[in-house]
This record gives sequence, C-alpha cells and structure tokens, in this order.
Amino acid sequence: MRTKSLILLLCVVCCLPDEALAKAGPVFAAEANLSPDSSQTNAAIITCTGLIDDGLYSSIKRRANTALDMGADHIILEIGTYGGLVKSADDISKYLILELSQKARTVAYINTEAISAGAMISVSCQDIIMRKNTTIGDCAPIQMGDKLEGVEREKAESFIRATFQRAAQANNYPEALLEAMVSRHKKVWRVKNTKTDTYEFYEDEKLPNDTKLYDLKDKELIVSDNEILTLTASRAAEYGIARTVAADMNEAIAFLEARDNVKFTSKPIRLEPNWSEQLVRMLNHPSVSGILLMIAMLAVYIELKTPGIGLPGLVAVIFFAILFGSRFLTGLATWWEVAVFAAGIILLAIEIFVIPGFGVAGVLGISLILISLFAILVPNRPDELPWPRYDFNDVQWQILSNGAWAFSLGFLGFAVLAYILAKFLPKTGPLTGLVLAPADKGPKMQIDMTAPPQKSGELKTGDTGIAITKLRPAGQAKFDIAVVDVVAEGDFIEKGQKIKIIQIQGNKVVVRKIEE
Repeated sequence: MRTKSLILLLCVVCCLPDEALAKAGPVFAAEANLSPDSSQTNAAIITCTGLIDDGLYSSIKRRANTALDMGADHIILEIGTYGGLVKSADDISKYLILELSQKARTVAYINTEAISAGAMISVSCQDIIMRKNTTIGDCAPIQMGDKLEGVEREKAESFIRATFQRAAQANNYPEALLEAMVSRHKKVWRVKNTKTDTYEFYEDEKLPNDTKLYDLKDKELIVSDNEILTLTASRAAEYGIARTVAADMNEAIAFLEARDNVKFTSKPIRLEPNWSEQLVRMLNHPSVSGILLMIAMLAVYIELKTPGIGLPGLVAVIFFAILFGSRFLTGLATWWEVAVFAAGIILLAIEIFVIPGFGVAGVLGISLILISLFAILVPNRPDELPWPRYDFNDVQWQILSNGAWAFSLGFLGFAVLAYILAKFLPKTGPLTGLVLAPADKGPKMQIDMTAPPQKSGELKTGDTGIAITKLRPAGQAKFDIAVVDVVAEGDFIEKGQKIKIIQIQGNKVVVRKIEE
C-alpha cells in the first residue's frame, strides 16, 4: 500500500507544469540544505527601547515567560536605547544570565544603538548581532558635573565592571574590552596567539611575556588611556563582541539558523509591551506628570471651596493615586514616599477641618507633601535617601531636572487656574479659616456694623450671636454690634445656630455652639 502511494505521488509530481516546479524548486532546495541532524524550533522577538527602568524589567520578564509558554527556543531582544538606571539594567542582566539563558538561547539584536545600560543588557545575552552602522559601549558611570573621582569613582565602577565581567565569562566575550567600556584609565592591546592563530585582548599590566606563544612585536593598541570604548558594528564583529553584522532582522534570523543548524518553523513572534505597560510609561512622562499634579491640586482646591460636593475630592484622590502609582510601578517611587505623602494629606486635613487657624500641623503637612513630591522624582531603593547618585550618562539628574520643571509648571498652572476659579467659587469654605476675608462693603454692612447707642463697643469673650453661614469650621456670624468672620471650635455649626464667643486672638474669633 505504501509503495503504491509513493508511485502515485511521483506520477503527480511528474505531471506538474514546469512553472509550478520552478516555483516549488527553492522550497525543496531549502529543505535539502538542512542536515539530517537539524531540528525544528521557534523564535520570539522582544523589543527593548527607551529608558531602562523597573517597568521595562518587569515587561521583559513577562514577555519572556510568554515566549517560553509558546515554545520559543531562541529569544531575541531587539535593542535600541541610550541607557537608563544601573539597578534596573543589573536586574535585567542577572535575569538574562542566571534564569532565561537556562531555558532558551538569548540573542541581542542591536537595531540602532546599545549605549550605557543598553550595552550591559546586550552583553548579558549569549549572542550579539548588530545591524550595520550601529554602536555599542560607553558605560562609564558619571555624576552631575562629572566630579566622580577617587574612591567614589572606583566604588561606582567596580560594581558595573563586575557586571560586565560576569557577562563576559558567561557568554565568552573579550573581558578586557568590556571592562574598557566602563573604566577609562586602562589601555587594552590586541595580541595574536600564534598557536591558535587567534587574537586575544589584554590590559596593559596583564600583557603576556611569552614571545613563543604570542606575537608581541605586532601587538595593536585598541583602547588608549582615558578612553571609554564605544564600537561600531564592524569593529565589534572584528573584536569578537558581535557574532556577526546583519542588514536586517531577517538576515540575523538566517545567521542563527545556519550557525545553530536549526529551522524556525514559522516567522518569529514579535512581543511588544502591552497596553498597560505603555500606559504606565506614558503617565511617567514629565509633561503628563505635571498635568496630573496640576489637576489633582486644582481638584483639592475646588473641594475645599465647595465642601459637601465630594466629586472634586474623588478626582483629586484618583489623580494623586495615578501620579504615585505609575511611578511606584516603574521604581521611581517607594512605599515610604507614598506613606509620607498620605501623612502630609492627613495632617493638612486635620489643620483645615479640626484645628482652628493654621499652625504646626498645617506647616508639617505641607512640608511632608513637598518632600514626597521631590522624592518621587529620584529613583531610589527604600533604604536610600532620594538623592541622585552615580548612574549611566547622568540619568538620575536628568530625571530629577525634567521632573522638577514639570512639577514647577504644574504648580504654576494650578495657581493661575485657582486665581481664575476664585472669582466663581463660593467665598466660604474650610479655606476661609486660613485667611480671614475682608469686610463686605455696601449699605447692608453699614446697617449691620452700626451698633445701637446702648450697645456700642468691641466684641468680647462671652458675647452671643447667630451663625449666618455654615461654620465648617470657618464662616460668618452676626452679633449685636457686628457681622464678623469666626471659626468654630470642635464640630461644624449649621446656619442659624446660636453661638458664643469663647476666645479672641487678634483678628481670629473662636466660637462654640450654645446647646438649647
């Protein structure tokens, strides 16, 4: 039966037109080029662009797990970034070397550039393939003003150097060249090993002295003193950092198939960040953060000027939650910064709604709010103070500067809009207790302020009157000789309630409800 089937199949093939055979030819030829030992496999592409932060780290892990669940044997990181945070890049590096490489072949395809933290991620992959005319390197840590010197510089560099050494040893890259991307006070030479007919790279103080094994006369200086190594694609391939240079992703895929003797069963699956990851990144953009802050503060202002509505307060809570939550998810905010902000809001609310006047609680509340807003501008661990430290390309100072400008513009926008809205919002509310309103002008006030002859004189403790507005806790009350701004002690007082003056401090009149 099987023989008859084969004969029938041959007859069908022989009867095919020449055009069909011509079209089918390359397909069969491609299959014929595969060795009998070649295996079928899958590949997935994970894009890695923009600022490297904790959000990107979480996204890479999620997409890598998705690729593994789909059966991917090769995971390709398509890299195009000028860098990011040291901590986040190190977390990604450890994940690639210690975890992902045990489950799949990791490949860095540099599509545009891999600078600073981007280079750290690239060398943490088992293979690097660079697109033509791309670059890799420049990983030296710097601080504002480039004043990182002495012990401080060595402390910063030693950690990053160790990360590159780990990658070089794990993935067989020239260790001396990777270290030269971090430290600038090292010369690196290329020396030919005459026994293996290959080139090796050594720092100046580690040059071999065996003239029988190494051609020391023709050694070549690759990295000079005070130089940070950055390589083009062709140089990286020549020095053994890049496995090859490709024109595009398709050529990179073809190289992997030929080298690893595999055949990808389908076109590699491209895994992009999902909508929530893109949304969080968008919300962390400085301009968006400034707008969020402006709207949240404006909502608080409207809520305080119109107590009892509740909707502006809800809007403020939502926008502050978005502002802090988006930064918490990307590592720009920690739990204690959120707690400090919440404590500041609580103290400010106590000052406005409970304690008459404005004192220590109000000042402390505003101070805590400002401290928390500054703190979320600087990436830091929970056990670190929120102040910029060494990083790739001064990233932390750039984040702080951009965020400070955005928040300043947000404050300015709030002030302008609050000034405009003040003309349309009620004149009473909790905020009126902080600054006493000037006396109204007009005939009515002249009558109210005109005391009968037998009752002329100033207000004093013990005088009684009636609340002519709601006291929450501030408002207005009418006494025999005047209508004045007052502040209620304790509970809020409804309009029409009888009240008694219990304390007078300068222009502040504190009253209490008279129980009937």
